[in-house]
Amino acid sequence: MKIEDLRKISNEEERVAAIYEIFDEDSRLSSKATRVEFFTTVRHIEKHLKPGMKILDLGAGTGEYSLYFAEKGYDVTAIELVEKHVNRIKEKKKPGMNLKVFQGDALDLSNFQDNEYGIVLCFGPLYHLEDRENQLKCIEEVKRVCKEEGIMFFAFINNDMVIVTQTMCYEPDYLINGAYNRQTFKVNDFPFVFTTVQQARELLQSSELIIVSEIAADGLSELLADKINNMDDESYRRWLKFHYYYSEKPEFLGASNHLLFAAKK
Repeated sequence: MKIEDLRKISNEEERVAAIYEIFDEDSRLSSKATRVEFFTTVRHIEKHLKPGMKILDLGAGTGEYSLYFAEKGYDVTAIELVEKHVNRIKEKKKPGMNLKVFQGDALDLSNFQDNEYGIVLCFGPLYHLEDRENQLKCIEEVKRVCKEEGIMFFAFINNDMVIVTQTMCYEPDYLINGAYNRQTFKVNDFPFVFTTVQQARELLQSSELIIVSEIAADGLSELLADKINNMDDESYRRWLKFHYYYSEKPEFLGASNHLLFAAKK
């Protein structure tokens, strides 16, 4: 299937499943460059984790975060829309892990109680939901199942950095022939939903959430992927340390393909 054919699929679940027949989620965080996002995200989650906390991973993909925290002994629930991904998490689950895996929709968590989880991860749904009403509905469900003192994490794909990496890494003529608005620079983002830093901030604030931190999750990693992937282990370790430093600086937030927001009620 081609990307342009996805528009013909009206059922959201079928469309998202079709997207991941084109894009391989299972290998997305497998290189040194892409692992920067994973390491950064884990680092910030662990700042808020306490013994005995329950974690909900909403839009769990193939279980990168669910499996990591279940391996560390946490009680984790993974919810994922795509059946292929659900099955993959179950395949990778090790005996003894306190990990429950369900196929489900981020817009309907009615099977889960109010104030049930200390940490809620929402790392995929908001860049698959095009309609603002559905985005707000997803956030409301995340709020509902999160404990009063809990922390919610939301991921976004940064519209403006996409233009940079698309031009410099994939399509040299993108600024001339690319699919974006020439006045606003809004990228024609289907099948994903791209958001500016301010739009992401306003979406969470309009849901009456208090933003705890804003992080450039992968920073320059996609732009510099070839160079990062060729680093020796010591250089990579030092690059990660530098990335952690600048990823929390407000002036670097827009220079990242993936944005990570931590919020509370």
